[in-house]
Amino acid sequence: MELQKLIEKAETTHKLTKEELTLLLSSSEAEEQLAAAADRVRKKYVGDAVHLRGLIEFSSYCRRNCMYCGLRRDNEKAGRYRLSPDEIKALAEKAVGYGYHTVVLQSGEDMWYTTERLVPIIRFIKKLGAAVTLSIGERTREEYAELKKAGADRFLLRIETTDRALYEKLDPGMSYDERCRCLHDLKELGYEVGTGCLIGLPGQTVEALAEDILFFQKIDADMVGIGPLIPNPDTPLGDEPTGDMGITRRMVSLIRLLLPEANIPATTAMETLIPHKGREIILKSGANVVMPNVTEGEAREKYALYPGKACVSDTPAYCRTCMETRINAIGRFIGSDAGARKHRR
Repeated sequence: MELQKLIEKAETTHKLTKEELTLLLSSSEAEEQLAAAADRVRKKYVGDAVHLRGLIEFSSYCRRNCMYCGLRRDNEKAGRYRLSPDEIKALAEKAVGYGYHTVVLQSGEDMWYTTERLVPIIRFIKKLGAAVTLSIGERTREEYAELKKAGADRFLLRIETTDRALYEKLDPGMSYDERCRCLHDLKELGYEVGTGCLIGLPGQTVEALAEDILFFQKIDADMVGIGPLIPNPDTPLGDEPTGDMGITRRMVSLIRLLLPEANIPATTAMETLIPHKGREIILKSGANVVMPNVTEGEAREKYALYPGKACVSDTPAYCRTCMETRINAIGRFIGSDAGARKHRR
């Protein structure tokens, strides 16, 4: 009964304490009720549309050395590539041709791609009529301002964990305060800001995950991406267990309940853990976004954050058709606009 009351509280007030969040995250018996409540809130605040974002993974070079990531600087086995500006533009044209209203430019922290090189690409995509989301890591406030001026609409920068000690242990050479500075600057500059966390990091507690949700609510995140840790054998966390899908699902549901207007993706990692239905499970647990990969050729395979990544062997055209079929099969439809966050409260 206590769990049911907490779920009702979350659905009606969109507020829970750290202790209440911890209790629900720890309760596998609450999972289906949480998902149902999150689905109702999703329908009320963001509707039945599922917004597709065309993802271009344009460089696998990274200056960082995060211990969970296959692109980490010290991973000598990583397949490195860097698409040229013209190659990125060509993929963006194809993405718009597939009907995507948003193009996501994602890479490791590749400093070859300076602001000066990125600005013309952003302007080109904007002329195609698409929104632009950047996922390129930490930059200065001045760089973020220039990219925003060029037309960038959104920025994805996952915090991964709000446990400061764990963050700085798993992201050597990086600063938790600097990460927060970036998120603050992006908000002030007028971006729609996306963040998120990994589930299953060694040393991560359920209490820390509850703190993550409260952090997302505190900064009023416009987008929140959640994914389970899928250990990459070529990283220091290669022997760790895979992140728990149940906790991941409960996290997604609770984020929808506490941030009812946010855009929440059903990430590829979910599909990797539960092939052919992982995305549907998360879409029915509060999510409303999918980011199909439009990268082609060897680059599609070399952007290996973790092993066994779903849909790597599929063509971008097949992915587009496949996702529409699957979304329609659960009674939802493809969004006909860029899917900007809608403020309804």
